[in-house]
Amino acid sequence: MLVKQLANKMSVTPDTVRYYTRIKLLNPTSDTSNGYHQYSEADQKRLRFILSARHLGFSVKDIKDIIHESEQGHCPCPLTRELIAQRLVETEALFQQTLRLRNRMKSALHQWDSAPNGANADQVCSLIETFVDSNEKELNDE
Repeated sequence: MLVKQLANKMSVTPDTVRYYTRIKLLNPTSDTSNGYHQYSEADQKRLRFILSARHLGFSVKDIKDIIHESEQGHCPCPLTRELIAQRLVETEALFQQTLRLRNRMKSALHQWDSAPNGANADQVCSLIETFVDSNEKELNDE
């Protein structure tokens, strides 16, 4: 099947298929008469695996490492468990950062409800420049 056919079958864009081909995660054959890539059922299966892994938060490097482990004849499951545990730690840290940002944004909106619009010549935006993060202030006061 051609790029567009594989893309349609897997509900992705042709550019997605081309990207994974370019970075050698997919290995189609090339038609020598026209240069078109021909994707096999094995390529479709590989793309399904890649998309599932991406959906779970694995990076392209992670996926390459897992595939390499498998191609070396080793079971990639221990590596997969290790990588997903790392991604979970990273995701949890990002989630906590996002929650703190959300709280700062809510605090800013609450403070700005009663603040006038305007800035003097020394300010770009008085709302931002006079914002006091109550959570940070509490931490600094301790």
